[in-house]
Amino acid sequence: MEGFLLHLQNSVKEDIIKKETGLHLYSIGDVEMISNNDDDTKDDTPSTPTNNHQDVYSPIHDTPSLYGNVLASGKPADLVTPFSKRTDRFAVKFSINTISDVDNGKQELNSENAENDEYSIVKKVITRKRCSLVIRGSGPKPGCRFMYDRTEDRINAIENRIRKHASALVASGLYEEPTDPTIASPRSFFAVGMICCDGEGRLNEKSVMLQSSIEHSGGECIRLDLQHLSHYSVFPGQVVGIGGHNPSGHCLVASKLVDSIPTSVAMEDLNPSKKQAIDKENQPTELLSNQRELSMIIAAGPFTTTDNLLFEPLVELLAYAKRRPPQLLVLLGPFIDSEHPDIKKGTVDMDFDDIFRFQVLRKLEDYVEGMGSAVRVLFVPSIRDANHDFVFPQPAFDISLSQIASLPNPGIFEANEVKVGCCTLDVLKQISGEEISRTAADAKPIDRLSRLTNHILNQQSFYPLYPPAESVPLDFSLAPEALQLSSVPDVLILPSDIKYFIKVLNNESEETKSGKCIAVNPGRLAKGEGGGTFVELDYSGGPDKINASIVAL
Repeated sequence: MEGFLLHLQNSVKEDIIKKETGLHLYSIGDVEMISNNDDDTKDDTPSTPTNNHQDVYSPIHDTPSLYGNVLASGKPADLVTPFSKRTDRFAVKFSINTISDVDNGKQELNSENAENDEYSIVKKVITRKRCSLVIRGSGPKPGCRFMYDRTEDRINAIENRIRKHASALVASGLYEEPTDPTIASPRSFFAVGMICCDGEGRLNEKSVMLQSSIEHSGGECIRLDLQHLSHYSVFPGQVVGIGGHNPSGHCLVASKLVDSIPTSVAMEDLNPSKKQAIDKENQPTELLSNQRELSMIIAAGPFTTTDNLLFEPLVELLAYAKRRPPQLLVLLGPFIDSEHPDIKKGTVDMDFDDIFRFQVLRKLEDYVEGMGSAVRVLFVPSIRDANHDFVFPQPAFDISLSQIASLPNPGIFEANEVKVGCCTLDVLKQISGEEISRTAADAKPIDRLSRLTNHILNQQSFYPLYPPAESVPLDFSLAPEALQLSSVPDVLILPSDIKYFIKVLNNESEETKSGKCIAVNPGRLAKGEGGGTFVELDYSGGPDKINASIVAL
């Protein structure tokens, strides 16, 4: 038996050597030498930490190294990476400009001497006023218990969504009280329910079904015939209103589909008691910026390239933010990406919390310390963060640092009374993979990215898809109200692997009258071994007065 086990071990070892080059294999002699505290290796053997848990990320003083001899920027000496050879540094890929830089307090620096012109940097910081910052919502708290999701919680969440949509449609005065769509009737009626698929496969025109509420039909599903509609766009989990008739009792023939509910920009979706103010210091009024004016730099992870964990893209982003300092730097995860090759293989010498603390937080502490009190940094975690809870909705990072705050995922905050919604889950890509649509022959071409983003606003949910994708740890028992988006934000940030964009959504239909919203997909800051993109946004009073650019890193 021992010989057979040895044969299996050797086979596995040979397979690993073929697949993974550059690995060092330890023999049993090496293990015994370390275990016996050999004098030659005693000083080089890392000890087990005595306390791996910290309640909050506190200020950092000493920075250990992942790769040995490193420079102050975190890059090993004499190392030339593919990222450092990129050619399109800070090139503008796309822009929307409706206000001038002078009106918004922006001044261009000379690109040749901007990095060395310390006086210009200090001057810009002095003239930039600090923004107010209020985090809204009642998302999960750091350290919360999860993985207690029950079938009852899922049923209640679906039922509440359907009832909420039905109530809003009836309250608008445009639609009658919904009825049971499963009852045969030659007369036309109105029903509200959730789009679902009749099987395990992908949704198609012949597999579309409507699940009505428990109140009206006991939660039963009925086949939905969309052939008579000139245009539609549906996906599993979407709550819709259907006008039509059911002649046989087995199929609802739709003559009208309502995929949005009335919303209002002015409607406050949260009780004032649920507002969490971040401004703990008593700041004089004159230090706060003008209302409804806000400058942001928005970047989404990964923040390091796939060939190392040096976080060069983050260093370059902060260098840009020093030259053109925003009032608010919004960073969306993942930060310690669980999909990174080095994280997957476990080849790093630090735990994930330490990597986050020393490679990310330390750099941002240095940034805010050097730029003064006028700048702020806001973190939003991702389910791909190896050092954070794998659950959605996701609690904020437990950070207690000056000028640095964290937002739940998804989350909503207000800065200078500009309302911003954020979600790091790639919901656009997931809806895109499940959606089916038809466009009227005589209608204007509809921008697909705008249509996908409008689904989030129309459904008033950061994640309207159901059932969720296999990779999404959706927990309905954990603050289900955190997924709600009851009013239209001024800015909606939705990082995605699909192409970056900045769009001014204007979805003023007879049902919604929701006004305008700036939708932003900043792309990924790092792509493979190269740089990605980020967004620079200046908001001045409304969606019609913005300067927004997608910048290549």
